[in-house]
This record gives sequence, structure tokens and C-alpha cells, in this order.
Amino acid sequence: MDTEDQNKQNQEEFKVDGEELIRKVKELIKAGNARRIIIKNDVGESLIEIPLTIGAVGALIAPVLAAVGAIAALMTKCTIVVVKK
Repeated sequence: MDTEDQNKQNQEEFKVDGEELIRKVKELIKAGNARRIIIKNDVGESLIEIPLTIGAVGALIAPVLAAVGAIAALMTKCTIVVVKK
């Protein structure tokens, strides 16, 4: 199995409205099984990539959620790609 196939198997995509974006990102961070979260616009362009590490909690996540909130205010529909461990 090549690397691209492995990456596809370790990814999940969620299509959400802008107002649901922050809630879903918080939920994914809290679950703790994501290595990276990518937020894409409705045409598939990456807007932000959030690398997550085991130690990234609390104050380190707050600025990221502020950026996600700004994106949510501008987007009507977007896709969240979750790269899992």
C-alpha cells in the first residue's frame, strides 16, 4: 500500500456550516485522536491547517480557535479534514 492510500485511510471529512465549525473543531480537539485538522472552503482550497500534538491544550489552543472563529464568520459551507493517528 503506498503512502497516498495510507493517508486516505487515516482521514475523515466533515461538511459543516460556518456556524457549526467552531463546535466541531472543539469536539475533534477534545477527542484527542487527531494529528492535524485542515479547514477547506467550498471549492476545496485549504484555508488553515492546525497541527495538534499531545501537549497542545488550553492556552495554546485559544489562538487557534480565534482564527477558526474568524473563518467561521466568513464561511457559509466548509469541509473539515481530520488526519488521524
